[in-house]
Amino acid sequence: MTALPPARISSPYHDEPADPRVEALVNEVIGRIADKWTMLILEVLTDHGEQRFTRIGDLVGGISQKMLTRTLRQMERDGLLVRTVHPVIPPRVEYRLTDLGLTLAEAFCGVWTWAEKNLDRIETARAAFDARKPG
Repeated sequence: MTALPPARISSPYHDEPADPRVEALVNEVIGRIADKWTMLILEVLTDHGEQRFTRIGDLVGGISQKMLTRTLRQMERDGLLVRTVHPVIPPRVEYRLTDLGLTLAEAFCGVWTWAEKNLDRIETARAAFDARKPG
């Protein structure tokens, strides 16, 4: 049995194959954004503006310090947020979304809008599925 090649994404805007760099970025972004912590941090910083580390953790809720640190670092690496260290004792560190982070948050507002519009339909479908007898 031979292994299938990995799925390739074609650009939705034309018939040519996607640029491999764009394809890799789309796959990375989808994977990262599918991570609930990134989505929740985007939401917190969009709704509340610049925040300190501890406050982000409080507003996100349920995230460990290790995961919060890891997620914030990755978001900073991707250019989605800026980390500012203020030269005071004890050090004060704040995070805010960049323009790039804000545009990503705007893009995912569509997901929230879609969920709001389709909530009843999804709940009805789920209830119908769950009510079916196995077999």
